[in-house]
Formats: sequence, C-alpha cells, structure tokens
Amino acid sequence: MFNVFEGLVKPNSDGAYVNAVASDVQISDDLLTYTFTLRDGVVFHNGKTVTVDDVLYSFETCAATTVQSSVAAALSAITDIHADGNDIVITLSTPNSDFLANVSSVYITPADYDQQASQPVGTGPFKYVSRSVQENVVLEKNADYYGTPAYLDKVTYKIYEESNSMVTALNSGALDLVAHLTADQISTVSTDYTVLESTMNLVVALYLNHSVAPFDNEQVRQALCYAIDIDNVIALATSGHGVRIGSSMYPNFSKYFDESLADAYPYDPDQARQLLADAGYENGFIFSITIPSNYEHPYGDMALAIVENLQDVGITAKIKRVDWSTWLEETYSNRNFDSTIVGFDASILTASALLERWNSDAPNNMINYDNPEYDSTYAAAVASTDDAEQTALFKRCLEILNETAANVYIEDLGEFIVMNPELSGYEFYPLYVMDMSTLHF
Repeated sequence: MFNVFEGLVKPNSDGAYVNAVASDVQISDDLLTYTFTLRDGVVFHNGKTVTVDDVLYSFETCAATTVQSSVAAALSAITDIHADGNDIVITLSTPNSDFLANVSSVYITPADYDQQASQPVGTGPFKYVSRSVQENVVLEKNADYYGTPAYLDKVTYKIYEESNSMVTALNSGALDLVAHLTADQISTVSTDYTVLESTMNLVVALYLNHSVAPFDNEQVRQALCYAIDIDNVIALATSGHGVRIGSSMYPNFSKYFDESLADAYPYDPDQARQLLADAGYENGFIFSITIPSNYEHPYGDMALAIVENLQDVGITAKIKRVDWSTWLEETYSNRNFDSTIVGFDASILTASALLERWNSDAPNNMINYDNPEYDSTYAAAVASTDDAEQTALFKRCLEILNETAANVYIEDLGEFIVMNPELSGYEFYPLYVMDMSTLHF
C-alpha cells in the first residue's frame, strides 16, 4: 500500500511528513485550519488527473469507513472541509498537533472509480498489476509519477507460508530481497548476499491482562519485571539482536524514546520474591502465556526463556499456543487471556499511535489498563499545542507505564534485510513500511 497509495502528505525515511499529492500546506497559528494546495499534474494510475473533488471524496469516504483509531478521531474533529480553487481547506473543532500525520493515512483515490477492491488505483511510484492469493502481488513502475520515479520496472512480492522454503528460495537466487529475517535464518543465508540490520519498530512485551488476578496487583507485575532477565531473553530468542525498551515506545522514534526506562527493572530475583511476598503470593502462582503459533520464533522462544526465569521465583508459567485467527479473536478482541507475547507497531508516526491504546476507555486496550494519571496525562498531551510541553507529557505517559509495570517490556526486534549484492538503495523507515522506489541495481 505504501508504494501504491499516497495522501496529501506522506512520511519520509527520516520520519518527517513531506508534501505528496499536495504541493504545499499552510497551518494556522491556532492549529485549527489546514490549507492544502493540490499539486499540479498528479495522475492516478488509471490515467485520470487528480482533482480537488477526488480529495474531498477520499476524506469523506475515509471518515465514513475508518473506526477505532487516531485517524478516525482526527477526521471526526473536522467541522468543515471544502475546495477553494486548487486549495483544500480543512477546519477542526479542536487543535490537533498530530493532524498532519493522520492526513497521511487518507489515501487519495478517484471519486468516480468503482473497482478499488479488485484493481486498486492510487498515485504512488508503483501501480498495482495483479494478485494471486497466498502466492504473490505484482506491482510495476508508474511512468507518470509526478515525483522522483522508481528505478525498478517491476516488483513481485512472493508469499511463503513456511520460512524454510523462503530461505531455500533465497539461497537458490530466486529472491532479490527478503525482510524480517531472524538472526538464526541469517546464519543459513548465502554469504553472497548483502545483509542490513536495524530494528523493526515494534514494542515487544509480555502483555499482562490487568482484569485477571494476580495481574491486577501492581506489586505482582513489578515482581515479574524483576524476575525476568531481559538480556537473557533477547540472547536466547534473538541471538542478542534488538534493543531493550522499557515502555511502549521504540528507539527509532527518538523524539519520545527514553532509554533509561529500559534499565528501571534490573534482573533481581530476590527483589521479585520480596514483592511477591508483600503482595500475598509468597508461594507463587500459575498463569498462561498465549503465543500466536505463526510467531513461534521469536515469541515462542521468548516465552521459553521467561518460563525458566519465573520458575526461580516460584511462579509457574504455561505456554499456550494458538493460531493467528484465534489469537486475534480470543486474545486481542475478547481479551480472554492471562498474558501474551506480541509486538505492536505504529501505523502513523505519532506518539498517539503507540500510546492511545492504553487509555482506560480505548477500544483496543487489550490489557484493560486503568490508570487515572495516565488518562489525564495523555489527554493533556493530545490537547497541548506546544511541542516541548506535549513531548514532556507523552514521555510522562511512558514513565507511568513503566512505574506501574503495565507490562513486562522486552525489546524492539532486530530487523535484518537480505539483498542481492547488486541491489542497493534500501532505506529503513521509523515505520513498518518498505519503500521500493529507492531500490536500484
């Protein structure tokens, strides 16, 4: 989607939002009025020139169909949107310093086109060609792209259900680029390939259900944080690759990441035992760790290391493996779990994209976190129009999550990209996207 569709603005690899379908944006001092100037000569993949009517249609459609997200909240705050010549003027009911980031998720699509479901059309550097279910997705270069054109004529995304088959195909020379490989898989890859390493922009943690005893007890949650040797978990599950986090923020989002939080709970089994005794669990307890089976590596590996650590302080953890659809329905949606290991990313580059979910009334607050100080601090951060003040408030949100041991935070996973040695130009983003337009042989 990132390569096919664009909004009025879009993120670059530095994390800044730059003009895309819009050539300019003017923001009023009170952050209530945004005026976007439509770029001249932008053409949809079906050959139609983009007009202000297409932009209005895209915003109206997105507002009507997007639910339970910061984008939906941002769009619901629009009190007026209209075209003024070649400008699109948007007025908000309340200031929103994240509004520009949310605008990037409103993909501009043609108003009179009714085949988006079968033949998607956007404005990006690549256009959709075909899809074979569970086999591939094919894109080709958009020769009419208004910006810097892509170097590659065609990109085929190949889908592998089983990772060993993917590595075999890679070593046979059938693939030019593979992302999200583990350190163990890297060791089996031919040395002829270029290997790039960064992090995945994920908040990986042992997520604890606060509505289930004993995780409704802050001392018990803190005990788990002291009882689990995070460095050992990372060493065993990801061969030491990745970065410790300490709260719900990943390091590439450097504006908000606080590396000191990663050291707030040093490995200390004695402290864990004392906290358990203080909480009335001196004899420990039994709970389950739900793992989505398609993420056995590394999440299942992490669970094994955690089980071993917890045994040392008298806690019995049992691993429960479920398929992905069951995890989505029972664990994520129905909140029917004790704990789970998974990674959360940000769909847009805002602090809200990672922190909104921990509000007590957030529909995606899967752990049932309920902290009045967090709610009020988050609300103050969102309402602030001063960047320095807002940043400090969001950082305080992270501290609250850490201090209350909302979860046992582990790491942002190491990200390995393996490429044909003749291929270059890959750029890591502080978002979970892959930009094909910069790649070239």
